[in-house]
Amino acid sequence: MSDGSVQYQQRQPAVPVLHEQRPEEALGAVPERGRWTYRPRRVGMVWRSKVFRAGTVIVALALCGLVILALVREQTGPEGFLVGLGLAVLPVPLLMAAFRWLDRVEPGPWRNLIFSFAWGACAAALVAIIANSFAMRWIATATADPTSADTLGATVIAPVVEESAKAVSVLLIFIFRRREFRGVVDGIVVAGFTATGFAFTENILYLGNAFDEDQQLGSSGIASVTAGTFFVRIVMSPFAHPLFTVLTGLGFGFAAISARHHRVRRIALPVLGLLFAMGLHALWNGSSAFGPYGFYAVYGMVMVPVFALVTWLAVWWRRRELRTLAAELPAYATAGWLTPAEPLALSSMRTRGVARDLARHWHGRQDRSRGRA
Repeated sequence: MSDGSVQYQQRQPAVPVLHEQRPEEALGAVPERGRWTYRPRRVGMVWRSKVFRAGTVIVALALCGLVILALVREQTGPEGFLVGLGLAVLPVPLLMAAFRWLDRVEPGPWRNLIFSFAWGACAAALVAIIANSFAMRWIATATADPTSADTLGATVIAPVVEESAKAVSVLLIFIFRRREFRGVVDGIVVAGFTATGFAFTENILYLGNAFDEDQQLGSSGIASVTAGTFFVRIVMSPFAHPLFTVLTGLGFGFAAISARHHRVRRIALPVLGLLFAMGLHALWNGSSAFGPYGFYAVYGMVMVPVFALVTWLAVWWRRRELRTLAAELPAYATAGWLTPAEPLALSSMRTRGVARDLARHWHGRQDRSRGRA
C-alpha cells in the first residue's frame, strides 16, 4: 500500500464530527423521497417502554388508593375502618374465584384482572366518592331539601357516576389489551373484577360508618346497625355491583366478536350495556322508595332473575367455546399439528382437569401450567 493511501486513511475520522454533518442529520432528520423528514431519535422512546408504562399505572393507582384510604378512614374513624375492612374482605375471594372459574376455558392474564380490581377499588371509588359528594351538596343547596338530595343522588347521580367510572377499566383493557379481550366471557370477567374491587372499598365505607353509629348509640349484637348492613350488603347482595357492571362487560364482549366493519355496532353495544347497568343500579338504589317492601320486591323480582339470566348466559357461552374447539381442532389433528386425542381433551373441562393432574404428578408444576392454555 502506498504512502498516499495510508495518509488518506489517517485523515478519515473514526466517528463523524458534528460540524461535519449536515444540519438536517444533526437534528435527527432522515431523507424520505427526496425531502428531509424530521424524526427525533429519543422522543417517545421512554413512553414505549413497558416498564415505564406499567410503573406509571402502578403509581397512579397507588396514589388513588392512598387518597381513598385517607377519605374512608376520615369518615369512618380508625376503629370503624378496621372493622369495615375486616368484614368487607370476606366476599372478595369468593367473587374472584367465581369469575376466574368462568374464565377457565381460555384464561386471561392475571395482570389484567389485578389492574381491573385495583381500578375499581382505587380509581373508580375515588371518582365516585368525590363526584357523588359534590353532586349531593350542589343538589341540597339548590333545592334546600337534604332528604330529596339524598334520594336524587342515590337514584340518579350515583348510578351514572359509579358505572361510568367502572366502565373505564373495561374500556382501557378493550383498547390496549385487545388481543386478550376476545369475547363475552372476557367482558364478564374483567367487569366482574372491576366491580368486586369497587364494592370492596364501598363496603368498607358503609360497614365502617355503621360501626361508628353503633358506637355512638351503644348498640351491639344482632340488632346493631353493623349486623344489618353486613347482612344486606355481604350476605344478601354481594353480587350487586358485579351484576351491574357485568352488563357493561357484556356490551364490550359482544362488540369484541363483532366484525370490524360494523363500527356502529361496536360503539352502540358497549353504550347500551352501560345504560342497562345504570338503569339496574338506579332501580336497586331507589327500591326503598317503593314502600316498606320495595327492597324485597326489587330483589326477588328483578335482581335474582337478572343474576340467574347472566349466570346462564356466561355458562352457556363457555360451553359454546368448548363446542367451537371440538369442531375446529380435529382439522389440526388431521394436519399433524395435534395428536388424535388432544382435540377431545381440550374441548372438555373434565378432561383438561385430568390432564393437568397427570402433568403435575409426572412432570411437575411447569407442565401443569401448560395445560391451562
